[in-house]
Amino acid sequence: METKGKGGFLERVFHLSEHHTDVKTEVMAGFTTFMTMAYILAVNPSILSATGMDSGAVFTATALASFIATLLMAGLSNYPFALAPGMGLNAYFAYTVVLNMGYTWQMALAAVFIEGLIFIALSLTKVREGIFNAIPMNLKHAVSVGIGLFIAFLGLQNAKIVVDGETLVSVFSFKDSLADGSFHTVGITVLLAIIGILITSVLVVKNVKGNILWGIIITWILGMLCQAAGLYQPNPELGMYSVFPDFSAGFGIPDMSFTFFKLDFSKVLSLDFIVVMFAFLFVDMFDTLGTLIGVASKADMLDKDGKLPRIKGALLADAVGTSVGALLGTSTTTTFVESAAGVAEGGRTGLTSVVTAILFGLSLFLSPFFLAIPSFATAPALVVVGFLMLTSVTKIDFTDYTEAIPSYITIIAMPFMYSISEGISMGIISYVIINLATGNAKKKKISVIMYILAVLFILKYILI
Repeated sequence: METKGKGGFLERVFHLSEHHTDVKTEVMAGFTTFMTMAYILAVNPSILSATGMDSGAVFTATALASFIATLLMAGLSNYPFALAPGMGLNAYFAYTVVLNMGYTWQMALAAVFIEGLIFIALSLTKVREGIFNAIPMNLKHAVSVGIGLFIAFLGLQNAKIVVDGETLVSVFSFKDSLADGSFHTVGITVLLAIIGILITSVLVVKNVKGNILWGIIITWILGMLCQAAGLYQPNPELGMYSVFPDFSAGFGIPDMSFTFFKLDFSKVLSLDFIVVMFAFLFVDMFDTLGTLIGVASKADMLDKDGKLPRIKGALLADAVGTSVGALLGTSTTTTFVESAAGVAEGGRTGLTSVVTAILFGLSLFLSPFFLAIPSFATAPALVVVGFLMLTSVTKIDFTDYTEAIPSYITIIAMPFMYSISEGISMGIISYVIINLATGNAKKKKISVIMYILAVLFILKYILI
């Protein structure tokens, strides 16, 4: 089948040549995005099972929600963004709403479902699109930079290069791991992650096609060699598992009936329910907007006015994905910042998303293979992609301090506060206040939406 040229099917559907890409590049980008996101298939069931949910059912719900939502992204927007149940939101679901506040996981799913419906309404009425377009261009570049630092920090944490310490964070100590005997379980994986970062960096410098994906695969293979040689010794109690796929349980799809349509709306009118629902709504909305702004900015997808064409389709896919995910039995489905890995590989159209979605679908049948991808192998990809997104800092106007300081606050807030949405909050509040206090608000033509957002964010910090 012809895939390039005027009459090609994929060309007609995804407009590849218009976006200066081709099938091979898009497929490679889709594989790369999936490989950096595959950890969610293992992590999400682990987190949500703490609430009493069946981990097998959550695995199936996670894979299906990711498959459906990512396909929707491709069909509704033709953008190379992938979706899955979001990290942070799943922890809030399990540890705060269920274990701390005492609600059932069925009620928490109902809150996620209703939040998704509100999202759909906001997307159709252009509220979310209006928020996206209201954010100044310098702040949009700052969001891209902040996300770069944030995902690099995630990568360093996943690889255990950065660990908890007396100074909040610290560097992993090889000396201590040799002394306490943990080198062959944890220390060796930290070393492999560092080697993986160097290998991926060399591949990027050499401009090798698929450099980030190759970095993941090579690091994973090195891990297998270390395990085979006895240098790496898995220890599930420490969260260190075998890096070899385990097909002993076969290829069956785990039963999803334990979570499917198990929503409880009995507390829907209570104040606590509304607070929980809006907490999900706030984080999901601004994490999604931040990801779209940051990744699209890095990929030069924004137009001359800083707007993202076809953003309504992207936001709608995210919103529908959230409600569908809740019906299947998982926490909030959202646009993943790891999509930046596929964009860094050259992904520019929905074909990248289709490939990622297909791999999520296949993961239902090949779960042992995908669950074996270790975090120390995907961590180098996040660190290197963080660097690629950091380069957007050169687009920020540092000669105008009323633009530069809010941009700086946005950048540092994301990794230091461990939240994309908090970075956007701090950036918008500081942008409005600094420009008002210095008499530049009229000259900048700050939109009404920016003022409203600044007030809402301030109230959030006071009341919540």
